[in-house]
Amino acid sequence: MYNVNHPPASVCLLRLSAIGDTCHVLPVIRTLQRAWPKTRFTWVIGRLEAKLFGHLPDIEFIVVDKRMSTWQARSKLKETLRGRTFDVLMHMQLSLRASILSTAIQAKVRLGFDRSRARELQWLFTNMHVAPASRQHVMDGLFGFAEKFDVYERLLRWDIPLTQDAVSYAQKLIPEPGNTLIISPCSSHRLRNWRSEYYAEVADYAVSSLGMRVLLCGGPSDIERRTGEEIVSRMKQKCENTIGKDTLLQFFATLERATLLITPDSGPAHMGTAAGIPVIGLYAATNPARSGPYLSRQWCVDKYDVAARRLMGRPAAEIPWTTKIERPGVMDLITPDDVIKKLHALLLSLARHKK
Repeated sequence: MYNVNHPPASVCLLRLSAIGDTCHVLPVIRTLQRAWPKTRFTWVIGRLEAKLFGHLPDIEFIVVDKRMSTWQARSKLKETLRGRTFDVLMHMQLSLRASILSTAIQAKVRLGFDRSRARELQWLFTNMHVAPASRQHVMDGLFGFAEKFDVYERLLRWDIPLTQDAVSYAQKLIPEPGNTLIISPCSSHRLRNWRSEYYAEVADYAVSSLGMRVLLCGGPSDIERRTGEEIVSRMKQKCENTIGKDTLLQFFATLERATLLITPDSGPAHMGTAAGIPVIGLYAATNPARSGPYLSRQWCVDKYDVAARRLMGRPAAEIPWTTKIERPGVMDLITPDDVIKKLHALLLSLARHKK
């Protein structure tokens, strides 16, 4: 059994997506790199996620294009890894597709989740399992892979280097860091999204009453572009709409120069954590205790329990931990006043820490 005194020579991590979950993986790798400084780390990752992480110098990345069929992707991965055997495979993804891909990775130890959490038959593709646990944050669950090898001291460090292009882009948007609010209004799950008019009300308040500058950020999808345009059209104050205009790394560089981020349960919530800024997360459809921004859960607007009681007839404590209450209107449980109160409390906390 490998441990701090007997580390593996090579570790392969399989976690393809999504952006938020891959943000959770990186501190686990940083923790293991500190404990095992001579170990070589390889990360099998999705194509989109590699745009954010793939240039890290101390990790080998093997990119899987999820546009391929499962069997095409497996064949390509097997060819890429031909002749290689890892000491440890950390199989961190629960989808059956990922498990099929894992069969292209040769490893002595194939570590996956415990039987109770190993959904979609993941347990069939592994020969060792992390310790059972329940009602954990997603990142805490991933740290179980390090703890299996007696590595318990966590290193919450991301260290994502920025290209000059990304730095220049962010500097043009935010010439002087400080007093800038970023709103990333959309999740990839439509029923987790908040109303455009509510975002506009909060943004107007931030500009007119708090003297903040507001940037709208997001990807190039139709729903994100449309949401950004609706927010701008409903605002009385001015903001800058950059939705669809940046790359992932440019967006990350922009986050690093911002004061705070407002977003629903989405990849940007976890990118904000990685960038070192506080995040006001908007949670009603999902549970922030499980999937909220890891270092900002106290700043989340949490209506998940209210949603569980009203829409499922039971408190959140009595429904399965992974339940998503993605129903029409669930995000209307969050009001602009709820967000403005969190905004005031967060800014007050930041001001106190500066003294």
